[in-house]
Amino acid sequence: MSSTVNVVDVTYAQTGASVNTDALGMREMQQRVFAKRDAQHLLIKAPPASGKSRALMFVGLDKLFNQGRKKVIVAVPERSIGASFSTTKLTSHGFFADWEVKPERNLCTPGSSAGKVDAFVDFLNSTDPILVCTHATLRFAFERLAPDEFNGTVLAIDEFHHVSADTENSRLGGLLKEVMVGSDVHIVAMTGSYFRGDSVPVLSSEDEAQFTPVTFNYYDQLNGYQYLESLGIGHHFYQGRYTEAIGEVLDLDKKTIVHIPSVNSGESTKDKIEEVGFIIDTIGDVIDTEPDTGIIRIRRKDTGEVLRVADLVDDTDQKKRADTLHYLSTIAAKERDGVDIIIALGMAKEGFDWPFAEHALTVGYRASLTEIIQIIGRVTRDSPGKTHAQFTNLLAEPDAERGEVTVSVNNMLKAITASLLMEQVLAPNFNFKAKRGNDDAPEPGTIKIKGFTEPSSERVKQIVETDLNDLKANILQDETFAKAAAGSVDPETTNKVLIPKIIRDRYPDLTDDQVEEVRQQVVVDSVIKNGEVREVGDKRFIKMADTFVNIDDVSINLIDTVNPFQRAFEVMSKSVTPSVLKIISDAITSTRVEISEDEALALFPKIQNWVKVNGRHPEVRSDDPTEKRYAEALLFLRRLKQQREARKRASEMGSAQ
Repeated sequence: MSSTVNVVDVTYAQTGASVNTDALGMREMQQRVFAKRDAQHLLIKAPPASGKSRALMFVGLDKLFNQGRKKVIVAVPERSIGASFSTTKLTSHGFFADWEVKPERNLCTPGSSAGKVDAFVDFLNSTDPILVCTHATLRFAFERLAPDEFNGTVLAIDEFHHVSADTENSRLGGLLKEVMVGSDVHIVAMTGSYFRGDSVPVLSSEDEAQFTPVTFNYYDQLNGYQYLESLGIGHHFYQGRYTEAIGEVLDLDKKTIVHIPSVNSGESTKDKIEEVGFIIDTIGDVIDTEPDTGIIRIRRKDTGEVLRVADLVDDTDQKKRADTLHYLSTIAAKERDGVDIIIALGMAKEGFDWPFAEHALTVGYRASLTEIIQIIGRVTRDSPGKTHAQFTNLLAEPDAERGEVTVSVNNMLKAITASLLMEQVLAPNFNFKAKRGNDDAPEPGTIKIKGFTEPSSERVKQIVETDLNDLKANILQDETFAKAAAGSVDPETTNKVLIPKIIRDRYPDLTDDQVEEVRQQVVVDSVIKNGEVREVGDKRFIKMADTFVNIDDVSINLIDTVNPFQRAFEVMSKSVTPSVLKIISDAITSTRVEISEDEALALFPKIQNWVKVNGRHPEVRSDDPTEKRYAEALLFLRRLKQQREARKRASEMGSAQ
């Protein structure tokens, strides 16, 4: 069994800058957004807990009072998030107006979708200025409305990553496109992460160009807290069933959110209720369940202390779950002792506010970077008494005896590369400039690089300033790149072939020279942020590929010899046993083997004979070309057998159903 290894360990300065307010009651991020309030289409990219909902209130009220807009419509992905946009007293903190939502204009309440649509249409024909609804209500209402009926409105879309440029399959994306073309609507789009799990862009490049972006990065947010000092992101690998391993990482002294795996995933036992029972048994003995809140009181096995646990997985009793959610959003959100552990499946992610949460323990690989960031965001809220936040991903080790080796390895790679992306997101930002002649006067926050090409156009500058992390997410979600990150592709191919291809796919409007400018920014930024900077006297050195280099000597040619995400394989090397590491390495190698089935089958008798003579299997890293080819053929045949067994099991399961 492996131990938990953190990929990310970040310590923050606790400056208080991101939580302090100005004379209008605005925090740092809200000030940045308000400065752009005259833009017709605003795109706000800011982390959880940075104050996006209140930023919208400030902008929305200014558009109502000073920009001639008649109405503000706020659309949220689910009803529980609607509370973030309820009536708020802003004048008491210095603003010129209050945000007031009449009870009948809050459509994030129980009721039929038809009734909500009627209320939405009625609102457009009324004199009331503000309405809050769900994405679903907005979509259904739009089926009864023409785009020009949104004239004079401000349309605010929370969790904007739910939109997709694939308008044929995204009704929200299609709606957005139609109102942008067919009305004078003002749009405020808000998101804590701009990554979609399916890698489809949120907006087409033409539509995105119509938005004025405001970006507030995670480092600015977390560095400016009062209480939170550090954040860790790590993995714990297990064999067998996760229910037998979860006790090794469930710290009962920490306020924890446990997300169990989807029933469709390989980690699931297929009985979510029973899984919750296992976790409860790991904690201790049930005393009782509170009838009014649904909170389960459990006596710890180790200390005898009573813990309060919320079960959001069991949906058989809807009233009980509603009571628990109400309790969590009211009492537990304000009282530290209100709840100790929350067990969830699909809930307690987006917009879920439990400031005291310290540890997010997630079982199984999450395919969506958005989901990972949302979960991490649950524990990175600033709260008195909370000095450290931790995200732990409990992952299954690949097992050579099972047919899902390739799937397990891919999941491990993607989980770790997602953590490496978070490391990039959470690190302080640098400016990069070309080093010219002897212009070696240091500039704070700036690194000068020989041979570096600076952005030559406003388009490239905009990508660098607001899109760099999103572009890295595209790169890290690429199937080929996940393997490259583990060291199976040489750095120059990674940097000069794979990355430019992904940039061209994402930004087809860029010229070859612009692609190269963006590529250099991505690679340089990634390598520098992955590197360790040390100061010795008046000189600064950065560690790249296990070697410290004087920052004054850094060149683009040197950086291009470094795999920007090479730490993925280093992390796995420390996290798993040598035998598991060999399984991972062989699985990656087998996907790159160029051999036909006929050749592999023809070689098999020779391989068997070779094994008898040498007393071991051929090694793919051998210098002997014959042994190397035998090993490649064997890896190919193993992979073929695993694929056939997986298809057979899937067929048998389908027949049984």
